[in-house]
Amino acid sequence: MRGCRQQVSVLGAGSWGTALALVLARSGRRQVRLFTHDPAHAAVLQSERQNDLYLPGISLPENIDITADAEAAIAHADAVVYALPCAAADDFLPLLRDGDYPVIAACKGLHPQTLQRTDEMLAQHIDRQRIALLSGPSFALEVAQNQPTAITMAAAEIDLARRAAAFFDESNFRIYLSDDLVGVAMGGALKNVIAIAAGMADGLGFGHNSVAAAVTRGLAEMARLAVACGGQQETLMGLSGLGDLVLTCTGSLSRNRRFGMAVARGQQSAAAMAEIGQVVEGVRTAEAAHRMAEQLGIELPLMQCVHRVLNGEMSIESALAALLSRPERVE
Repeated sequence: MRGCRQQVSVLGAGSWGTALALVLARSGRRQVRLFTHDPAHAAVLQSERQNDLYLPGISLPENIDITADAEAAIAHADAVVYALPCAAADDFLPLLRDGDYPVIAACKGLHPQTLQRTDEMLAQHIDRQRIALLSGPSFALEVAQNQPTAITMAAAEIDLARRAAAFFDESNFRIYLSDDLVGVAMGGALKNVIAIAAGMADGLGFGHNSVAAAVTRGLAEMARLAVACGGQQETLMGLSGLGDLVLTCTGSLSRNRRFGMAVARGQQSAAAMAEIGQVVEGVRTAEAAHRMAEQLGIELPLMQCVHRVLNGEMSIESALAALLSRPERVE
């Protein structure tokens, strides 16, 4: 019976990778291999059958195998989900170069040096006809708890997006399809920068008005940059844009929002990230967005102020004053 199951590999046993492994495993129709680069972590997951570090109290079913061997994890895979941080892409994506299975990226970010989107990072190693992106409003804990979630699967061709989405056949995990890789990639990355700004507003003790302003003007900046890169504006109004933005800017589980709050309260960036204990992608993405804005000659005042605060170029108070003193303009 086990040999008849689809084999799906998930690279990354953090909160999101583990949650996606649970979604893939729930139907019982596939065998899931969950990879962590830490052998000690793999041994604990395999023996205790739960990820206490990231998703305590949620059991891993028998059809999830855990391994610290990346090559063994992807052997004979029908699909691979890449749920490691974007920064690790060059270390692991070369392993996925051969094969005809879809590679589904479940990470969000922009490279601060190369300015590559997630789909471009994958395309350095994998044929574009195999690349799909999974992005949208989806806290890992709620997905792991099997709470209803709606999310976007994007690929250059809708048929590939549909093929990739078919592996996630859990009824509480509703997938919408898109052929706008650029828009989905940009929305998933840039919303983290705006969430840092929203967190800073919360950390300064401001009310709902300030967060609503950050979400609204942040969405305009996201759309402006995404369209300049070749994405579709309507994509930014959907789940992988506005939906993800609202969740990340307002939800208590948002790492980027919590990071912004900590910085606004006087904590150093390194200490705030250490306390959160997971990657805060918005920090790297803020730098990338700042550089892209300069290269493209477009204005991203909110995102660029976030970058300058994190880079030590200006204080939060100075950034706030700069934003509020901008000349009036037509919305």
